Parts: sequence; C-alpha cells; structure tokens
Amino acid sequence: MVDGWEWDETLFSGSAAYYARGRLPYAPGLADVLTEALGLDGRGRLLDVGCGPGTLALRLAHRFGEVVGVDPDGGMLAEAERGAAGAGVAGKARWVRARAERLPAGLGEFRVATFGQSFHWMDRDLVAARVRDMLVPGGALVHISDLKGEARSIDGLPWPAVPYPGMEELVKRYLGPVRRAGRGVLRNGTPGGEAAVFARAGFNGPERHVVPGGQVWDRVADDVVAGMFSMSYAAPHLFGPRRDDFETDLRRLLHRTSPTGRFSERLPGTEVFVWWKPPRGAAVR
Repeated sequence: MVDGWEWDETLFSGSAAYYARGRLPYAPGLADVLTEALGLDGRGRLLDVGCGPGTLALRLAHRFGEVVGVDPDGGMLAEAERGAAGAGVAGKARWVRARAERLPAGLGEFRVATFGQSFHWMDRDLVAARVRDMLVPGGALVHISDLKGEARSIDGLPWPAVPYPGMEELVKRYLGPVRRAGRGVLRNGTPGGEAAVFARAGFNGPERHVVPGGQVWDRVADDVVAGMFSMSYAAPHLFGPRRDDFETDLRRLLHRTSPTGRFSERLPGTEVFVWWKPPRGAAVR
C-alpha cells in the first residue's frame, strides 16, 4: 500500500465508461507472447486481479477455459460484462466485485493470475501471498505494464501529437500540483519494487518479456478526452461542479493543437514479468 494513502471506492469513480475508448491498448502481440511463455492451450483458469473493464482478461479469454476478473468498481465490471458479450465470450467469463485483499473469496484454483497495471493500488504483500495460494503448483503470476523509460518518437506522425504536457498542466490548474487519487493524494506517486514483493511471497523468477510498441495510433479529440477522464488522477468526480469547465478548457487546448481534431501517437511497448509458483515439493529459488 502507498505510504500515507488509503484506497477508497472513489478511486476510478465515473471513469469506467471512458476506459475502452480512451486508453491506449497493450502492444500488439501480447497474447501471443503470453501464450508461448506460459504454454497456454485453451484450458485452465485465468484470474485477472484489478481487471477494470476487462481490458486484459477479454484479450486472453480465448487462451483459457475460463477467465475470472476481480475488481472493486461496479462500473468497471458492468463494462467488462458488455465487452464479454460483444466478444462472444460471456459464457466463459465471470466478473466478481471485490477488493483484491478479500481474495481468495471462494474462487478456487487458477493456472495463471495477471495484474495489468493494477498491483500498485493494493496491499501488495498481502495480495501476492493470497494469489500464490490460489495458483496450482507450477502456476504463474504475470505482472504487465507499459514499458518503463521508453522514449516514443513523434517524428513522422501523420497528425499532431497529443499535447500531454499541456494536459497535465491543465489538470494541475484545476486540481492542484499534488496528484489526486480517490479522496486522497499521492505525494510520491505509486510504488515500484514489485520484484521484492513477489520474491517475499515465495515466487520464483522473474522471466522478462518485452512486446514491442511503436505502432502509429490515430485518435480524435473525443478519444483524448476519454483518455483523460479514464485516469485516476483526473476521474470525473474530482472536478466537482467544475467538470464541464475542465472539459471545455481541455477541448480548447486540443483544438489549438490540432484544428482538425485528429491526433497521432505511438503505442507504448508492453513489459511482462512472469513469476512462477514452485511445483509441488520444489524449493523457492
């Protein structure tokens, strides 16, 4: 858990409806990389912890016999249910409203557990230990995030780049200089050091895989606005009665940057760390 900050149910309040449209996808090829690294064959069960609107679970659903997404935000799970129906996997997907700290929650055993840019919001040592107990011997915990420290060039883009620095300054003008998160603030950002947490929990590893990004992704102004409201630090409720004013100023910034309302950027690479639960009788290394 982040020092000086406590989770509350407003963390992503109002953001779920913006997620699918606004968030950049993981790098193409992620499912194939995971299939090869984990030996997936369409069988077994996947537990996606902090699943949000099913971004990761739905992408992997055809690689498992069943997927179970866990998230404390009801709006996110409603979006996940809609996404599963649209993808034709509703029959093999289950969505459970619960905090990760409440696991195992009677959900049974799993072959793989994934954390897609969600682990930093949790009581990490507690959750890692509980997820380990839910994995079958030889099962895998997979931590997935955008590739850290990656420079994404804007050279050669067909449309103007999304003005992220200006957008961040606009958020600070409305919400203050310290990053907001639910009812609290994150003075030092979210924590890192996941490797030490997973090692303490008794996992072996990690195996690191990088799925290359850099592909050009075209967007329109509505996509960029949705992306902003999908972020915890700019969730709609944080702006209170000034929400519409913020959106108006955001759209003015976007129009100044690109009068056509079209933008381009490059997809980030995706970084994957695979941690293994030792087979029965094997020692933790």
